[in-house]
Amino acid sequence: MKHFYHLFADGEKAAGFITSVDDFKFEFNLVGICSYVTGVSVVGFSLEDSHPHILLYGDNERCVTFKNMFERSSLTHIGRTRGNSDGVSIRCMLLEVGDPSYLMNVAAYVIIQPTKDGKSVMYYDYRWGTGSMYFRPENHIPIWLYDSNGVRREPVIFGELSGREKRKIGSLNRIPDDWLVVDGVILPDNYVDVGLFERIFKSHNTFRTFAGAGGRQLSSVGEEMARARGVSVNDLDARGICLEVAERAFGTKDIHRMDPQRRLALAKELRFSYRFSFRQISTLLHIPEGELTKFLG
Repeated sequence: MKHFYHLFADGEKAAGFITSVDDFKFEFNLVGICSYVTGVSVVGFSLEDSHPHILLYGDNERCVTFKNMFERSSLTHIGRTRGNSDGVSIRCMLLEVGDPSYLMNVAAYVIIQPTKDGKSVMYYDYRWGTGSMYFRPENHIPIWLYDSNGVRREPVIFGELSGREKRKIGSLNRIPDDWLVVDGVILPDNYVDVGLFERIFKSHNTFRTFAGAGGRQLSSVGEEMARARGVSVNDLDARGICLEVAERAFGTKDIHRMDPQRRLALAKELRFSYRFSFRQISTLLHIPEGELTKFLG
């Protein structure tokens, strides 16, 4: 079954995620490429210098694949263009969003990021997010068709680009030939489900209300993200705690010999009593992250 998911990363650990216009273009295009490859609908997103926020709609397995592809490709790009990891650690999280009211909070939170984080720009003028796409008239011209001087540029068809131009965009044959591109950027109009975003809010006025939401609504999203990240404990300490809990609960430290039911019970204990991240639990107990998110929420 398809559900909404909020994909994000810890900005403190991913400082240096984006350091140039070329980085912004790569990550911006990567969202579209991941959407097409995985079949996941992108409802909205915003890319910050230190972290992404993306609202997805799809089944859990495909959304996890999207997350892994986005994370892996971002790290590969950093290593290729900077010669090393540059100290960047991108650990994306994926939170299912079920409650309709909370979904409106998350959808607004995702697109107002640049303004909320202190950039001197309104979210509907921000080039590296989709805030300009919603509740607009049919004759609205996408902001990506204008350069920094206000000069309009015409989009080109991806299939007509040279191999070199396709590689620069970040894709050779992983997106449709009829997708439109302008100045090396894949237009979000090709893949963002604007209609689905608008159906979340149902009306212009409801969208306006949530886009201008105060601290309480925003803090509810922040609290959920903090809960998902868990405590900050290094992997070596996490392993020691895991083995201690396993021995206390089941009389053994041999995780490999535990049946699935015991490993899931151990996962629940590590998640809710010790606030371990899904990544750490997955690594320690050899349970796919997708299964953990379904089991533990």
